Amino acid sequence: MSEAQTVHLSYDDGARAVELAREAVEAYVLQGQREQPGSMRDAFYARTGAFVRITSTRGRGRLRGCAGAYRGSDQLGHAIVDAAITAASDDSCGSEIEPPELQHLNISICVVCNHVLTNDPLADLELGTHGVALDADGQHAWMYPTLPVENGWSEEQFLTHACRKAGLSPLAWQDDDTMITLFEGQVFRERPEGGSVEQL
Repeated sequence: MSEAQTVHLSYDDGARAVELAREAVEAYVLQGQREQPGSMRDAFYARTGAFVRITSTRGRGRLRGCAGAYRGSDQLGHAIVDAAITAASDDSCGSEIEPPELQHLNISICVVCNHVLTNDPLADLELGTHGVALDADGQHAWMYPTLPVENGWSEEQFLTHACRKAGLSPLAWQDDDTMITLFEGQVFRERPEGGSVEQL
């Protein structure tokens, strides 16, 4: 297994990260502009990956957008802004977020603390701790660390869903030529009832 650098955010840093993602989504949706992180907290200068996940607070909480990367050369503040804009665009879930939706969205971020390339995903994967990134045959997909807990998936189901998301056979995770990276991240999100941020 190979390891990456370790990044750790305080709760205040995590709350600001969610706020920054929200600001980036709103600037993109309302003005078509890229939000600048401005004067960033020290932790936001770290060069690491980040993901932004946007769900609707209406009905069953449909996924509206999800984007990011588990590794990156950009500073964290810029990585969050870029992921938020991509998640809000039609490049993510097929339809761009519209202004009337903004008050009915829940925004979550995952800041990657470290990542490992694994040869034995079933043994190494810890549900609720690891997200999964999968590469095979030019196809790529990744899955958020909280998904198996939210959906009651086993390790096998989590890996199978990642394969399906990549457009691969459900058992492609067992193939020797499939590269599987497990990433650990801190997940912060807006509370469903609004008003504050929680760390998962």
